[in-house]
Amino acid sequence: MKERVAVIGMGQMGAGMAARLFETGFDVLGYDVNPARRQELAERQVAVADTLAEALAGRRLVLTSLPDPAAARAAWLGPEGLIAKAEPGSLILELSTIDPATMREIGAAAAARGLAVVDCPVSGGPAEARSGQMVLIVGGEEADIARAEPVLQQLGSSWSHTGPVGTAKAVKLVNNMMSLGNVLVACEAFALGEAAGVAPDKLYQVLSMSGGRSFHFTKRFPKALKDDFEPGFKMELGEKDLALAIDMGRAFRQPTPTASLVREVMAMALAQGYRGKDIVALLEMYRRLSEKPA
Repeated sequence: MKERVAVIGMGQMGAGMAARLFETGFDVLGYDVNPARRQELAERQVAVADTLAEALAGRRLVLTSLPDPAAARAAWLGPEGLIAKAEPGSLILELSTIDPATMREIGAAAAARGLAVVDCPVSGGPAEARSGQMVLIVGGEEADIARAEPVLQQLGSSWSHTGPVGTAKAVKLVNNMMSLGNVLVACEAFALGEAAGVAPDKLYQVLSMSGGRSFHFTKRFPKALKDDFEPGFKMELGEKDLALAIDMGRAFRQPTPTASLVREVMAMALAQGYRGKDIVALLEMYRRLSEKPA
């Protein structure tokens, strides 16, 4: 009999993971708080519930993929939320990028009701979610992680155990600080190379083999060179993650001046109309900054 799974939060990442699990033999039912998103998915023949309670009924394995801490709190802690409505003994994998304090609060509330929680943010985009090639960052009790392994094996190419619930969210924010800083510097440098007269394809060819390259450079710039800024990782989500990392730094009195600068530049990009675009659209912003007035 197929294991029954509920996926709460059916955005790009949640829908990709739901499709991956369905194709690898799980009985999957999704739910999204946005009625328009539910309608869109239903029209694509994706199994979605009309209510959270319907999605959870009879499903003791639950995944949550939510956009920010406020959404996570509402989904988990509200009077009609996961902790109130989940089947007794459920195992819930929290895959969102949120702050460690919120994750620990959620974990404690769930444990008080006898629910098992795995803190499991992911590294990768919609394509990796769909193909099961994400890198998983896992926090929680060893027994709960062992119970989650059948799902982890289908979602990720690898995973690392970071410690108790909350530690995985901290690692994810640190990872995104590094990733977003890499992208910003790469966009700034690449725009300078173009301004100096180097053909973009030649510039990419050399830089993709040189010491300054990064994973995100080689992953994202081929699309950027075709002026394709459709989102794998939306600009507003990157800005949100940096704000969470900066707040975490303040909580531990750990300065984050570089991350703060990167966050301000991304906020500037959002103000200039790049909301909904991939983070590599920073390249287009830098190109426009160098345009001479007509």
